[in-house]
Order: sequence, then structure tokens, then C-alpha cells
Amino acid sequence: MKISYKKLWKLLIDKNMLKADLRRATNLSPATMAKLSKGDNINTDVLLRICQALDCDLFDIMELER
Repeated sequence: MKISYKKLWKLLIDKNMLKADLRRATNLSPATMAKLSKGDNINTDVLLRICQALDCDLFDIMELER
């Protein structure tokens, strides 16, 4: 199984935000943004910061794909 962040990208579109806006709001490094874009594993603390910035839950930004 693989983690997908497609829900995160859709949520950004729904909130009229760019990836750069998310990076600024959460103080994420470019390397972390690259990991998100590739669907790599991300530290839970980072995911929680994203959820806090977007006022959502973990399952609103990620899902498991088979």
C-alpha cells in the first residue's frame, strides 16, 4: 500500500490556495513539499501542522492506495 496526498491537493484547490501558500502557512521546507508531491512518507508532526493550517483532519488530506 502507498500513501496518497491527492486529497490534500484537492483541498488546496477548494480553498483557493497554492502549494507555496501551504508552505508559508506551515513553514514546510522545499524538501518536505517535494516528499508530499511524490507521495513519500511524511512525519506525523508535519501532517498535523498541515491539518491545523487547513482546519481539517488527517483523513481529509491523505488516503491509502493499493
